[in-house]
Amino acid sequence: MQFHPLTVQARADTPLGPVRLAASPAGLSGVWFEGQRHEPTALLYGPGAWASGPCNHPVLQEAAHQLQQYLGGQRQHFDLPLDLSGGTAFQQSVWRALLQIGRGQTTSYGTLGRQLGNPSAVRAVGAAVGRNPLSVVVPCHRVLGADGSLTGYAGGLDRKRDLLTLENAPLFATAAHPMKATA
Repeated sequence: MQFHPLTVQARADTPLGPVRLAASPAGLSGVWFEGQRHEPTALLYGPGAWASGPCNHPVLQEAAHQLQQYLGGQRQHFDLPLDLSGGTAFQQSVWRALLQIGRGQTTSYGTLGRQLGNPSAVRAVGAAVGRNPLSVVVPCHRVLGADGSLTGYAGGLDRKRDLLTLENAPLFATAAHPMKATA
């Protein structure tokens, strides 16, 4: 992934654990639970890390506030400027499709591939979902296996389950409780 050279970061505590937030001049460009798979470790920690944003950085401050509200059940969606430009064109198309999955809904990797006009790209869609740099805000946790089962989540399956429970989304597809797929 390629991030804007003027990206800054901040750390925030949430009910699901600490997160690292990143913002470029264009908007929020990253939300990673500390230690999650695919976080840009070299850019978040150590000598080559992004500078810490000032405590009053408007995007980082608002992202931390909205994340707290969302995870506390006081907010239904996010209203933040997003910078998805760090990914490839295909990744960006997948991430934009994730933004269309409503709260309380889930979909599958295959359904996302079909929506993008490439039904055979299930693995590529899965890889793009897994590389989503904006955990929770771009709701990759709403993507389930074809049978409705919980599948990989870079932030951990326990967090994925907690997020879906918070959103009152179905955790498993059954005849009595089918998976709600987005159109």
